[in-house]
Amino acid sequence: MITEIQDIIEREVNAIRNIPVTEAYEKSVELICRRINIEGGTLITSGMGKAGQIAMNIATTFSSTGTPAFFLHPSEAQHGDLGILRQHDVMLLISNSGKTRELCELVVLARRLAPDVKFIVITANPDSPLAHEADVCLATGAPVEVCPLGLTPTTSTTVMTVIGDALVVSVMKNIGFTCADYALRHHGGYLGEKSREKCL
Repeated sequence: MITEIQDIIEREVNAIRNIPVTEAYEKSVELICRRINIEGGTLITSGMGKAGQIAMNIATTFSSTGTPAFFLHPSEAQHGDLGILRQHDVMLLISNSGKTRELCELVVLARRLAPDVKFIVITANPDSPLAHEADVCLATGAPVEVCPLGLTPTTSTTVMTVIGDALVVSVMKNIGFTCADYALRHHGGYLGEKSREKCL
């Protein structure tokens, strides 16, 4: 069992190491900083299933570090929640296949409401429909799932999370986000107490 666990961890580590790091990251960070932090827009993340859970986590992390963000469920978007969208917003869509029907529909609906909206897509398939619709595509490197069936989102969601963390930290540095800024947004819990003791 120990050997099997070590192998699983090593495979996930290797998947992270093999994430393609391209100029698309610079473009994504510039787009988020300009549209959200300068022009007053909002970062709206979206995804279905496990990818949606990753998208939600990315949104809350961005919000706590100085970049206003919301998670928009792609199905709920079709029942009125799309009304949150505005012209200066950026949508960060996450889909391993790049073919998720609800996200493809969301792109069409979003452009109808706010033609100037920009899209960043995280996907394993840079030749997918969603990737072709994106202003910026961040490829995951199409890692093989560690799931013995090769089906359950495992390695793919690990890589998506790391890509999200890379974007968050890069934007934090770009906007000069400080510990004092963090303390103003995070009052409760251990982290809130720690940030206030350190910075306020």
